[in-house]
Amino acid sequence: MRHRLRLRRWQKDALDRFEAHPDRDFLAVATPGAGKTRFALTAASRDLARHPHRRLIVITPTQHLKHQWAAAGAELGLHLEPDWPTGAAFPGDMHGVVMTFQQAASASETLRPAADDAFAVLDEIHHAGAERAWGDGIAYGLAYAAHRLSLSGTPFRSDRNPIPFVEYDPWGDAVAHHIYGYGEALQDGGVVRPVFFPALNGHMEWTTPDGVEMNATFEDPLTRTLASQRLRTALSPSGEWLPAVLDQAHEQLLRIREDHPDAGALAITMDLDHAKAVAKLLHQRHGVDAVVATSDDPTATERIAAFARSDDPWIVAVRMVSEGVDVPRLRVGVYATNTVTELFFRQAVGRLVRWTSDLRRQKAFMFVPDDVRLRAFAGSLAESRTHSIAKREEDGDQDPVELDDPAAAEPEDDGQMSLFQAISATPLGDDHASDDDHTRESDPSSVFDPAHPEDLIVDDADALTLEIELAIPPPRGGFLASDTNGADADASQGNGHRDGDTLTVSRAQRKRELRQANTDRVRMLTHLTGLAPEAINARLNQDAGLRSVNDATLAQLERRLALADRWVDRT
Repeated sequence: MRHRLRLRRWQKDALDRFEAHPDRDFLAVATPGAGKTRFALTAASRDLARHPHRRLIVITPTQHLKHQWAAAGAELGLHLEPDWPTGAAFPGDMHGVVMTFQQAASASETLRPAADDAFAVLDEIHHAGAERAWGDGIAYGLAYAAHRLSLSGTPFRSDRNPIPFVEYDPWGDAVAHHIYGYGEALQDGGVVRPVFFPALNGHMEWTTPDGVEMNATFEDPLTRTLASQRLRTALSPSGEWLPAVLDQAHEQLLRIREDHPDAGALAITMDLDHAKAVAKLLHQRHGVDAVVATSDDPTATERIAAFARSDDPWIVAVRMVSEGVDVPRLRVGVYATNTVTELFFRQAVGRLVRWTSDLRRQKAFMFVPDDVRLRAFAGSLAESRTHSIAKREEDGDQDPVELDDPAAAEPEDDGQMSLFQAISATPLGDDHASDDDHTRESDPSSVFDPAHPEDLIVDDADALTLEIELAIPPPRGGFLASDTNGADADASQGNGHRDGDTLTVSRAQRKRELRQANTDRVRMLTHLTGLAPEAINARLNQDAGLRSVNDATLAQLERRLALADRWVDRT
């Protein structure tokens, strides 16, 4: 299948550099929201067109992102399986698979032969160093890949675990082969939104773990430990500071929704109990039933996906929406977490910067405590500087540190927080209010760009884009006999359709639906026949000519479902 694809200038420049790069490993650093996914999939598509036998393997940080990558691939005519069970046969009717870093590391023995001569994409590569075993496992699993394209929007870590496939200079800093910063994206227009940082001061009172009563505002200089206790006091849902910030953020959201009716807001909280308390405050004060998404909820990915498609006003999360999750309608954020690392802060702000093509003025707002550390992080975002992935020191390994772990960010409080007690938190003044007239634009901590980016009005059509032609080969195992052409395969089955250049039902989605339908038929046959599910599955698999439902092709799944339906009709 051949079609034309529009690329932004930076994507075309990065593509040219990648294709001219003589080595297997390439690191592209681009600001969140710039379009790293499309760049990577375009590079992979062009490579697969030249080498039709190759497989595509995409590795992501989270389960949710696996499905986002599969959907993005379908838009280009690439069929990617996000539900590939490691250890199963490689899906023959797909161009490739999407898996998490944890999956890839734990199944490195299985991955290694599958990745032989493959095109590998590593999304947010710094996650590969979250644990020493992850980096080692992925390095082993992708040892024979033909290309290893690494992507990052925030390429640095607070620990020094080794990162695979990264080249370092003599000073231990990572060497990026293409860099596209937030400042460049703002200047280009039509790529990212300008983000403002309304900050609210406060007067906090608390009792330290050793029983000392303290009180301070955010302007008072404190030690790191006391500053962390002050921040936790401000974020207490029983105080007055957090409700006041939520009120301002909700008011800002309502103003934005006058022109952007489905605009959404995100509150990033400390833990599960804190998330529930914030959601309760939003309900009590504004009648909002916020979506709550936490990592310990098995339905969190589905909740985030449903929120992205809806016009619900608020989502409250702990860590689930911190990186890579694409919800372009997010325009307002509340940084209500005690995780104080620049990496996590940048990841959080990155959720608000994604440009929407049908809007003109697109300011976004991240409401933050007026903590000096967060103020510095906000100010640094105005600079077009490159952060590095720290290389592990030669004189010894550090213990593994979970990426952005709150305990790692606040080590002084470890083991003492059970004795800490917040007393009160009162907001002070409104000199950092969310109204544009009150936001301190002269303060570099208030906005990304000091050159008044709020006046920037650029349509996507005005932004410089280039068109290239893609030739998508069929998967290594071929398409179904009924497929008319590459990306239209599912539509020819009567199970999907194309809207413009977007495949609305991808092959991966159709296979997921067929697996569920086959499971439903087994339950029905178990009830009708009295046979055990194992016996029914074995018979259907044998008759359909497949080993298991998990690694079956789309044609095999459809054949198995038809056999099950005939069995039901006869019973």
